Amino acid sequence: MVPAVHHRTATINGLEVFYREAGDPKAPAVLLLHGFPTSSHMFRHLIPALTDRYHVIAPDHIGFGKSAMPALQDFPYTFEALTDVTSGLLQHLGIDRFAMYVQDYGAPIGWRLALQAPDRTTAIITQNGNAYEEGFVKPFWDGVFAYAKAPGPDTEAPMRGALTPEITRWQYVNGVADPSLVSPDNWVHDQALLDRPGNDEIQLKLFRDYPTNVDLYPQVHQYFRDSQVPLLAVWGANDEIFGPDGAKAFTQDLPHAEIHLLESGHFALESHLETITEHIRDFLARVLA
Repeated sequence: MVPAVHHRTATINGLEVFYREAGDPKAPAVLLLHGFPTSSHMFRHLIPALTDRYHVIAPDHIGFGKSAMPALQDFPYTFEALTDVTSGLLQHLGIDRFAMYVQDYGAPIGWRLALQAPDRTTAIITQNGNAYEEGFVKPFWDGVFAYAKAPGPDTEAPMRGALTPEITRWQYVNGVADPSLVSPDNWVHDQALLDRPGNDEIQLKLFRDYPTNVDLYPQVHQYFRDSQVPLLAVWGANDEIFGPDGAKAFTQDLPHAEIHLLESGHFALESHLETITEHIRDFLARVLA
């Protein structure tokens, strides 16, 4: 029997937040936080694989997926603001403690949640979800930081290039040994949402805000050292956005972190779902026991 996955919405801070939910609400909670340029769609296969043991929640961030996409003047589009909405959803659902799976943009949102209330986070799974400067791969990030430092026509043009179908597809297939394992539905789905009128300005605003995540890294590292939170990294080793050195760096502050480098890219779930699922189930069974 295929586990039931519910597709719901909740009003948080006056905004409609779409989320996927499955499993027994009394079971340990696992929060799945997606990255750019996708949505909770990236977890569509992982969710059913965890629901026999866990209460799984996967929201779409504001401006992504099926969640609200208010105009720039109506929502700040900072990572802090995205975190506030996620925190509000957890409060709405009555989830006090949770493990988190973070990927790409989901990582700085997850780190902020942990810093807000360190005792709430029971475990962390990071799949190309960065927390160290060692993880940034050039030249991808040179353009982001140049644009954030000096927004203008010259620095904005490369960032608009990151919103094109070619780059959306590249994020899925780059570094994957067998690209035929990756469904084109992924980049078609993501691109349709990126192409909504006004979404380009939202994504550009988040690019400009990205350095605030790096500024937070010293606090995140201190949180790791103080909490020694159990952490599993299942990382696409061929990712040219967040490289494998970003995965290895977690052991600087969490010496018992479990690091698995996979022959995949930025969206490793698409090619290594079974392997990642096995690692997650083994890890959570031990650390949440």
